[in-house]
Amino acid sequence: MGLLSKIFGSKQSEAKTGGMEDFMTLVRVYFQASLAAQLGITNIGMLPDLRLFKSTLRIPTQNNKLGVGEKSHCKKMMKEIYGTDDSFFKEVDQSIRRNCHRLPDVQVYLVQFQNFTQDLMMLIGNLMKFKLRVPSIFKKSIYTMTEKTVSDIFNRNDFSDAGVMKTVLGIRQYNQRLGFSQKWVTDFVFQVVMLAKKEPRPKDEDVEKAKAKMSK
Repeated sequence: MGLLSKIFGSKQSEAKTGGMEDFMTLVRVYFQASLAAQLGITNIGMLPDLRLFKSTLRIPTQNNKLGVGEKSHCKKMMKEIYGTDDSFFKEVDQSIRRNCHRLPDVQVYLVQFQNFTQDLMMLIGNLMKFKLRVPSIFKKSIYTMTEKTVSDIFNRNDFSDAGVMKTVLGIRQYNQRLGFSQKWVTDFVFQVVMLAKKEPRPKDEDVEKAKAKMSK
């Protein structure tokens, strides 16, 4: 069972430490910690993943401000376990500063990010299809294919399938508000895809599993 899967009481005993379950948990924790620090949130009950993370790991409140110490701790874990680049955290913080100025903005923002990632991974699975079956050892090839697919989502306007085009436009609208770069989106998708490949599931279920994790 994954490190954070144990902490958060996951029943998915087959998950490995540092797997996709843990990655998505830490992503949620970082977002919630950044929100708390940015808006001065004192009611930790608003941020359930952060609450469990803080209480289970016994992270002290730094400078009497919720989110500061937790954010630093989460960032350190993500860098150590996944090699997450500083640009990932920088863009998350910038997105939150841009979109969240009052407490009512928090839930709206978190829902927008959830919908964005769900639609994105669904479309990635649709557009890449058999490419997701490429063995994990060919990381550079998988990254290049992911980068090309993300670029198509943001720039291509000639998709023949009306449903695909509708989803593409929705993703663009979400990201116009969230403000993530194509590089950030590519790195995020690539990380999820690579971790999904390590899960004990058939390869064609990789993206579906990723979408399920993001919806929590």
